[in-house]
Amino acid sequence: MSSLKETIEKIKNLEVEKKNLLLEIEELKKTANEKAIALESEVGALRDEVKSLRIAVNGSEDPTIKLNSS
Repeated sequence: MSSLKETIEKIKNLEVEKKNLLLEIEELKKTANEKAIALESEVGALRDEVKSLRIAVNGSEDPTIKLNSS
């Protein structure tokens, strides 16, 4: 009988661990999503800065147009 009691206890412990892991997964997904949103915003700002600098340096947004430096 002791084996059955141990198995029942093991099942209970594993169910608790499973619940905790599922909660942790949800929190990690939320954090990852928040980081992705923040990075999208940062990348957008960097693109805008590159665009502005290209216009300031080259007089155009086109990255293939180079200013003659000679």
